[in-house]
Amino acid sequence: MIKFEHTVFALPLAYVGAIIGAGGWPGIWNSTFILLTMVGARSAALSFNRLADHQYDVMNLRTRGRELPAGALSRRAVIWFMSCSIILFFLSAIALGRWCFYLAPPALMIILGYSYTKRFTWASHIWLGLALSLAPIGGFLAVTGRIELPVVVVAGGVLFWVAGFDIIYACQDEDFDRRIGLHSIPAEVGARLALHISSFFHLVSFILFLIGGALAHLTWPYFVAALIVGLLMIWEHLLVGPDRIEGLDTAFFTINSYVSITLLAGVIIATFLL
Repeated sequence: MIKFEHTVFALPLAYVGAIIGAGGWPGIWNSTFILLTMVGARSAALSFNRLADHQYDVMNLRTRGRELPAGALSRRAVIWFMSCSIILFFLSAIALGRWCFYLAPPALMIILGYSYTKRFTWASHIWLGLALSLAPIGGFLAVTGRIELPVVVVAGGVLFWVAGFDIIYACQDEDFDRRIGLHSIPAEVGARLALHISSFFHLVSFILFLIGGALAHLTWPYFVAALIVGLLMIWEHLLVGPDRIEGLDTAFFTINSYVSITLLAGVIIATFLL
């Protein structure tokens, strides 16, 4: 139920924020508890999402094979797992300092709240982007105890990158969402225009990644990595189209994991090697 490839989207971004904040290695304590915090948050988010969407997953041909609709897991088991994940999240936040602990409840509300946004707004994609954009901000906060403009700009890049790829992913449920009354950009405007909006979001994301790196005074390897990220996002859009979603799994899972890992690699090389 907890997709490893989903976790790879966000975890490297937390270390991007931590390394930028520390100006180098954030230390074993911070690194360990950032990892545990992210595992707790992501596991809680996916568990909560499966519980919230259970009734829709049963009706959707694409999702009825998931663990809850298929009966492989009970709701009680998922609730227990989610509860343990939330406890792990809060305990790890305490270990990262008082500001991480103080901001953990609103952060968790944003992360879990995404699961209900499709009930009332097409901006659910932006909400998901906001949830994942907390990763670099949280990593930065963990090592500095504050939030500064460079990491906020990088987080803005994350927001538009995630919102862009979530629009692409939502194209496969365009008809289902419209029929059931769920909201998404593809359901509102159709797949063709939705993909244009996704492309625009990814252009904004690329620009914000560049600006964030400049504000953080990162050296040229980071900008090479940002360029590769831009090319990966272009590749993602070449794989899918309004009537061509067979490449969606590659676009959504494989390429997006490359994006966050490439961005982290750029920060590491720029910080430690040059």
